[in-house]
Amino acid sequence: MRTAIVIPARYASTRLPAKALLRETGKYLVQHVYEQASQAKGVEGVIVATDDSRIMSAVESFGGRAVMTRTDHPSGTDRVAEVASELDVDVVINLQGDEPLIDPGSLELLTRLLREDSDAEMATLAMPIASMETYLNPNCVKVVCGRGGRALYFSRSPIPHVRDGKPDFTQKPPVFLHHLGLYAYRREALLALSTLPPHPLEQLEKLEQLRAIGHGWTIRVGIVHHVGQGVDTLADYERFVKEYRGDSANRAR
Repeated sequence: MRTAIVIPARYASTRLPAKALLRETGKYLVQHVYEQASQAKGVEGVIVATDDSRIMSAVESFGGRAVMTRTDHPSGTDRVAEVASELDVDVVINLQGDEPLIDPGSLELLTRLLREDSDAEMATLAMPIASMETYLNPNCVKVVCGRGGRALYFSRSPIPHVRDGKPDFTQKPPVFLHHLGLYAYRREALLALSTLPPHPLEQLEKLEQLRAIGHGWTIRVGIVHHVGQGVDTLADYERFVKEYRGDSANRAR
């Protein structure tokens, strides 16, 4: 399956403006994401989708490929769809521009899930929940799956609810899953998604993936057991810089 990875990167990030251009490591944050994505096997191209000439110039400065998109997109998914409309590929992976520690193997898994399930329009990832804090946190989206790893529902609420007793986070296979905001789409499905009307469930939970679920789409969910910390705040970035410098020092020894 011909696969492209598209990285949406805005300059006006709400919580950390211009974070794509942070450069305390000697590399732009978006460059770290781009380089990780480029290591994924079976990917034909990696493209940064941006609405800002400064990010465009930064990507071109390290030899990456960037595409300028419209400035009025309501979401990163719409920005990715604009780029996908001009691509001759089967699958498009939407990788956020604030994931400098993304495992290339996770990107490969997304494509594999769509290859294995011809009925699935989308694929995404989740990891087992290990604590009650995550299970109860509305900012940590949960997903429950049916047979074959197909998503049944996504929610900010603690699902599945345990009527008797407490959740057993050691259960195998895991049923308590933390959804990770990483998606692969069949190209035609991605282009169709933005044309679908918002679903009431999506509007209630403020979760875009519920538009697909609400309209009867199939989403395959792959399980991973490690995920790199994303960069949403300055503290997240400082943590990443510290980890990166530590890894660099170890490699130099």
